[in-house]
Amino acid sequence: MELRNTEKSSHYSDLEKKTTKELLQGINQEDKTIALAVETALPMIEKLVDSIISNMQLGGRLFYMGAGTSGRLGILDASECPPTFGVAHGLVVGIIAGGDGAIRKAIENAEDDTQQGWKDLLAFDINTNDTVVGITASGTTPYVLGAIEACNDNKITTGCITCNPNSPLGKLAKHPIEVDTGAEFVTGSTRMKAGTAQKMILNMITTSVMIKLGRVKGNRMVDMHLSNDKLVERGTQMLMESMNLDYEAAKKLLLEKGSVRKALES
Repeated sequence: MELRNTEKSSHYSDLEKKTTKELLQGINQEDKTIALAVETALPMIEKLVDSIISNMQLGGRLFYMGAGTSGRLGILDASECPPTFGVAHGLVVGIIAGGDGAIRKAIENAEDDTQQGWKDLLAFDINTNDTVVGITASGTTPYVLGAIEACNDNKITTGCITCNPNSPLGKLAKHPIEVDTGAEFVTGSTRMKAGTAQKMILNMITTSVMIKLGRVKGNRMVDMHLSNDKLVERGTQMLMESMNLDYEAAKKLLLEKGSVRKALES
């Protein structure tokens, strides 16, 4: 069996003999390659983003599915959409093999079940307006493959983010995103370069989708939830700059209206 790129041997040897400085320099050197690798996938990301936008305009949702680090990254991205863009919590959903308990602690063998992914989606009443994106560095995780295959069978739009070209998942998903991140600094530790690439792509997907759906005005998060003092201060500064108000007037208006958007439209 051909060795997957993410499993190839590190370019660095005898790590335990290196100084702290040498370790940090090596990790940083490898990290520098990630943005360039992601850049090659921009056309693939664009196709998936446009597809998600079209589906959401019909009332669809975005689901991320993964195991381990990949699953946690999907949940992280999904959980940040409501406070950042003011959307409902169910619009972007992250699902991890093994359930919510696997967010903090690995659940042994959960990723090897080819049937559970589809069962997890059925719990959300998945439908043809939704989009399901499988996230797996290897592109071979059975939990994700089974879910994507079932989605295809049920005419649900599918995408994927993987760090191995020509992977089984890349061939299965309708909108594949494949980024060759190469060997990890610690051989096979895909929470590093592969995880960084996945996080960057997830940022691109949801940020682009939300902007195109009108959840950003200019370059401002005008629909963000005012859930803490920091965000109230940020919103106040937005109104001061946009409406030429002093601090007290801007803050009062913001709190009265409940959002930057409503204050700007008042």
